[in-house]
Formats: sequence, structure tokens, C-alpha cells
Amino acid sequence: MLILSRKQNEGIIINDDIVINILEVSGDKVRIGIEAPEKYIILRKELAEDVKISNKDANNATPELIGKLQSLLNK
Repeated sequence: MLILSRKQNEGIIINDDIVINILEVSGDKVRIGIEAPEKYIILRKELAEDVKISNKDANNATPELIGKLQSLLNK
């Protein structure tokens, strides 16, 4: 892990095509802007973790639960 200190209006460049800009520092919050090609998906870490957990839970669905869902969808 690379750890950097940045001030407002400073930035970081990753791989020549991703730019992270520090827009504002206020108390314990930092607003950042990310410029990246559309091919990259950018998510907040906590959202990505929630999606991962939801996908795992969906993968563990029982045949009974799947049957109930199919009957609901067929209505």
C-alpha cells in the first residue's frame, strides 16, 4: 500500500489515465474527484462490500426459496 499526504487542490495520477483530485478538506471529511475512462467501474468501498455480501447470499439460496421466487415471477 502506498500512503500519500495531499492538500486541497492537489492530486494523484494512476497509470496515466486515472486522476484523483482532492477537492476539499473540511474537518474529518475529504471530498475527492476521480477522472477515469468509462471502462473502469468506480464504487465506494462499503457499497462494493454490500454488493459482494448480497451476491454471496443470493448464491446460497435454497431450492425451496428459488421455487417460491419463480412462482412469484410467473404471476
